[in-house]
Amino acid sequence: MTTTLRPAEPLQQNPDGTRSRRYQVCVNSRPVGRVRLGTDPVFGDAVARIMSLRIEEPDRRRGRGTVAALAAEEVARGWGCRRIEVSVPADADADVGAGAAFRLATALGYVVRNYAMEKALGDAPPALPEGSRARPMTEAEYGPWSAKSEADYARSWSERGMPEAEARAKAARDHVTLLPDGRSTEGMLLSVLEHRGVPVGTLWLAVRGEHAFVFDVEVGAAHRGQGHGRSLMRLAEAQAVAAGKRAIGLNVFTGNTPAERLYTSLGYRTTRYAMYKHLL
Repeated sequence: MTTTLRPAEPLQQNPDGTRSRRYQVCVNSRPVGRVRLGTDPVFGDAVARIMSLRIEEPDRRRGRGTVAALAAEEVARGWGCRRIEVSVPADADADVGAGAAFRLATALGYVVRNYAMEKALGDAPPALPEGSRARPMTEAEYGPWSAKSEADYARSWSERGMPEAEARAKAARDHVTLLPDGRSTEGMLLSVLEHRGVPVGTLWLAVRGEHAFVFDVEVGAAHRGQGHGRSLMRLAEAQAVAAGKRAIGLNVFTGNTPAERLYTSLGYRTTRYAMYKHLL
């Protein structure tokens, strides 16, 4: 039997500058599923995304999804893409089953670059430990913090397969987009944690939208290993509860084992994996 992709629509040129196309997955010309492939709105035409892939229930567990994904990669190569990315659920999914999408992507050579974690919040904000307090970041502190945060963010991407120039451009673009008015940007809280009067860490929390989101949390190098990371996360949750949010999320880059252990111990759970593969 031959599994192929058949275009289900003309190539779409989207308002955000991306292109995309839907395909039927066919076995001997019989439709058994569908794929949607597109380019990335941030990285441009050099990066493709498998936006969706579904095989109908009667044809699952026969290798159809594997062949469809490989065929999508060939289409992406034809578009001139150098990398392809996919986001897959971490939990059981009604369409693909528990872990099936992750196992498929891993078998095809995709690697995890980062993943999303989330936690439901209660009504009572957690308290900071004795001797710790939070205050807004000052204008004098914002400039050095912003430069370091952007540089660290770019390095996190470049260390996980993204070309360095592309990583720097993404970091600069994201910071300008997310903080157009600096520390006065609406819906963004930039805080400094002090312990017994000494600044020990910083927190960048977004409280706009349905959920709160931790964009950046860092303990100063001289103050690590003393529980201040946990205090910063308690601060994030307290600020989120105060803003009326019922859940809080964050992103973790692979290899950051201390952060993962901290978040897991605080009750965060992984919800999605962001994976990528270089197209040779």
